[in-house]
Amino acid sequence: MRAPRIGPFAAAALACVTLGTGLAAPAAAGSLPGFDTWLADVHQAMSGGTQYLDDRTQRGGSKLAIVTDIDNTALETYYRPGHATQDVLDFAEHAKSLGVSVLVASYRSDASDAKNALTGVGYPVDRVCVRTSGEKHATDTKQRCRKEYAAAGYTIIANVGNRPGDFTGGNYEKGFKLPDYDEQLS
Repeated sequence: MRAPRIGPFAAAALACVTLGTGLAAPAAAGSLPGFDTWLADVHQAMSGGTQYLDDRTQRGGSKLAIVTDIDNTALETYYRPGHATQDVLDFAEHAKSLGVSVLVASYRSDASDAKNALTGVGYPVDRVCVRTSGEKHATDTKQRCRKEYAAAGYTIIANVGNRPGDFTGGNYEKGFKLPDYDEQLS
């Protein structure tokens, strides 16, 4: 069963109530915002994503792909473990409907478990890349995974994550940065 979705007007109203400006403030050190605020912030971060995919796929290319992180990106790990992050799921499903591969780069250590966690909530996952035993930092894993995907011939047109390290090193055309509240939400 999918999580209930906040519509764009409700999300915008929630964000405006939170700050009065439509933008969410970073959480104070040691605290994270509530679930509704996080959802509104995710919605804002993914705003325009499906239109970007439509525009980008019209330009063509071979082996187009998106890459997503898992925890607090594809899945609501902190707020509702085991539930899909609806805006990211919609993005992945739209990518797949356009013939774009859905790839995963995660600091988790078991690719099979990671894929099952995602496919179990509806993600159309093509490939999963996880940390190797020698990698001590998630940033290293994410960089290696994107390099491996690029070496396999994929053109990564979008990269979705919530931590700065999810975007370090390139090998993608456009990033969609979800909130991490000063790296408190891993």
